[in-house]
Amino acid sequence: MRAMVLDETRPAEQNPLSHRELPVPTPLAGEIRVQVRCCGVCHTDLHTVEGDLPLPRLPLIPGHQVVGVVDALGDGASSFREGDRVGVPWLYSTDGTCAYCRRGQENLCDNARFTGLHANGGYAEFMIVRDDFAYRIPGQFDDEHAAPLLCAGVIGYRALRLANLHAVTGSGRTQGERLGLYGFGASAHVVLQMARYLGCEVYVFTRAEKHRELAKRLGAAWVGDARDRAPAPLDSAIIFAPAGSLVPEALRALRKGGTLALAGITMSAIPQMDYGLLYQERIVRSVAIGDLSECAHAVFPETF
Repeated sequence: MRAMVLDETRPAEQNPLSHRELPVPTPLAGEIRVQVRCCGVCHTDLHTVEGDLPLPRLPLIPGHQVVGVVDALGDGASSFREGDRVGVPWLYSTDGTCAYCRRGQENLCDNARFTGLHANGGYAEFMIVRDDFAYRIPGQFDDEHAAPLLCAGVIGYRALRLANLHAVTGSGRTQGERLGLYGFGASAHVVLQMARYLGCEVYVFTRAEKHRELAKRLGAAWVGDARDRAPAPLDSAIIFAPAGSLVPEALRALRKGGTLALAGITMSAIPQMDYGLLYQERIVRSVAIGDLSECAHAVFPETF
């Protein structure tokens, strides 16, 4: 098979990926082989190939927004049949036995493995994954539109939940709840549409004019720069941009008792700030990857 491979012989400042011909992998017990039809490019892939993340193995095939069809089944793999269309997200596998897995927090598993980091990903014609960590893709999505849901959609969905909007946390559909989005990449533009569906008023903080225009087209009530004063205090906010300097800016915009979720896998240093920005029970929390149920919800939107 053809694959794009990252290895130690290619310096990060040059083109770090090289085209290779590799043997087609064989699925082991409980695994499936996926013939890749589409793989999205995530900013985390850039962190991987440019050396921003420590790499547990080399050589490595990146890519973790994978859509393809089941091509072969290992012994005991029973969740799919050959020809089924599936997606493979960032969360590649967990141990199923640690304290986090036992509590249903498998996204925090002590021995979690990630697609395109610990295991070869989708920048190839075939890849292997456990059948319980692949997801059936609904027919209403074509491959290219389904792929971003496996990362941007999953992270966005979890960030929206952890931002403590009443409309998302089970307290009912709350019209007019105000959500701020800092940065407007793939996850943020998906979250904007989710929040609008739930009846929220969404304010988008971004510098790029093309992102502001897209946010308006998708239903943002207001757009501006991170240092602009929003029209009203935010009930919740999510920072998608990997910029720690945005944390005090978002806290200034947040109402008492509001929640700020940090959705990036990396972030620059958060500057020293006055305790008054956090006081009055404001919450700041990080967002890790989605758990298994959230992967399913993000890929099966009819359950949202």
